[in-house]
Amino acid sequence: MNQSYFAQMSKFVLAATSAAIFSPIASAYATSGFSTTVAQISDNSTSQQLLAEKKVETRSRTTTIERQTITTESRNSTVSAKGKKTGFSLAIWEPSGNLSEVIARISVKSKGGKGYLKERFLGDYKYKIKQKAKFAKGLKASDRIVVRLYDVQNRFIGYSEFECLSANTTVNLVLSAKPTEYQVVRTVYGVDADQNGTIDAGTTTYDYFTQVNDQRVSFLSSSQTFQGSQFQVEGLSKIAGTSVYPVSFTQGEYALVRQSFVSAFSSDLAEALQATPGSLVQVIEVSDNSSYDISQMLMNYRQVGMSRALQVGFSDVSTDYWAKDFIAELASMEILEGFPDGTFRPDAPVTRAQFAAMLRKAFAKGKIRQAIKFKDVSTQYWAYNAISEVYQMGFLNAVIGKDFNPSQSLSRLDILVALARGLNYQTSGSTDTILSVYSDATTIRREYRSLIAALTQRGIVVNYPNVKMLNAERVATRSEVSALLYQALSSTGQVANISSQYAVGQQQVAIEEQTETSTESVKPRRHCNQGIGNGAEGCDPGNSRPHGGSNDEGGRTPGNK
Repeated sequence: MNQSYFAQMSKFVLAATSAAIFSPIASAYATSGFSTTVAQISDNSTSQQLLAEKKVETRSRTTTIERQTITTESRNSTVSAKGKKTGFSLAIWEPSGNLSEVIARISVKSKGGKGYLKERFLGDYKYKIKQKAKFAKGLKASDRIVVRLYDVQNRFIGYSEFECLSANTTVNLVLSAKPTEYQVVRTVYGVDADQNGTIDAGTTTYDYFTQVNDQRVSFLSSSQTFQGSQFQVEGLSKIAGTSVYPVSFTQGEYALVRQSFVSAFSSDLAEALQATPGSLVQVIEVSDNSSYDISQMLMNYRQVGMSRALQVGFSDVSTDYWAKDFIAELASMEILEGFPDGTFRPDAPVTRAQFAAMLRKAFAKGKIRQAIKFKDVSTQYWAYNAISEVYQMGFLNAVIGKDFNPSQSLSRLDILVALARGLNYQTSGSTDTILSVYSDATTIRREYRSLIAALTQRGIVVNYPNVKMLNAERVATRSEVSALLYQALSSTGQVANISSQYAVGQQQVAIEEQTETSTESVKPRRHCNQGIGNGAEGCDPGNSRPHGGSNDEGGRTPGNK
């Protein structure tokens, strides 16, 4: 094993601070009769855990607030942010100078399909006022970031949500002069493609206020009913008469502005999102120029940072199982799930329909071809939409003529070829040299060799139990598909690496190309990644062949058998 690689991948250790008693403060505020400006984006696209040795405190939270009446109008704006990866920098301000530090509890609601996945905890961060921190990786446009604010006495003082844009985003949260009494937060953000800390000229500046009342949040339509000057920060735009929101905040099923309130806390939230800061998870001290990897934070806090309604541990997946982390991360991303009896069945095969459902959940990409009507997939079939969409995205083809064969089990080669085609990955360099890392390279069919080489270059290939054996014709199991899909997501930058001795990595291939040597002289890269579609996956250490399997979209057979 390449020990130096592990040294490079060792995780940083986060600093911790104190804990106290959670004490929510109520502040009454209601608005009505004002118009809200909606900014339409033209490219609207979609460690270890640091746990404190204290008990989690939870409380029931019930109260009411007046329903707001809000009208909306649209305004168009353009964002020029091509080629930039989604991330954000967050600064917290309190212009009066009455507050010197604040704790920002950050979480994410990832955009998935037509809705949002359950909220996941990203950490508690202790800010000095005016301080900034960067958050990168693991995000995509249209994901929503939630920030709950606490003072250093752990009193809940504010709430905000903002939408990730198609490039780096600069976000400013501005507190009132007396945030423990007047729980209003001004949110000002926009595209900062060059990452210089300011919103790019010619792009939309989103500017709005949120008000907390007994842990219920209202997204306000205007600042005209209170003293807005206390939220003015030098360098930020002047407060507008009407709030400027992203379209998704005002229109559609997941609009926030139209609601009478948004609950800041709910019973199905993750433990870490309900606990007092510092009681369950150590608070991270933000320093100047701090930068955090969101995809890594998601993994670090998986145990306590995701909804209690999601299952990520399974009775037949042991703590030392080779694909455990792949499976757990994909389950936490709601891409796959287990069975009602608490099992995952990692050695079960994967059907074409199941794989289509997984791909649909794992990847959001444009359609490259028109849909066709498969003769053996009726409009009533459980995976009809998934099959149609992934075909249009280029992942899966018809088998013969216009048949899809939804119940046919897939080989490892089938999985790999589908990923390479759907992601449009192409190889560079000598295909034969790249494939020489596999001792069974000569068995790879000629028409697929360049595709497998392209995946190998990008660290997507995972071979269990022998990293040097591709076993292309072997049946693809639930655990194997989990690993391969996760690696594919990792190659796009959406998820963090997971260390694995069975992953064939880019470093190994680079060495092979330079030295023209066989795999005998190179140690495999030890890493894996997360993110798979919505169905069955697994690991089959044997030499089984594809055969019939389950076909339920959630990774189970119809009838939950």
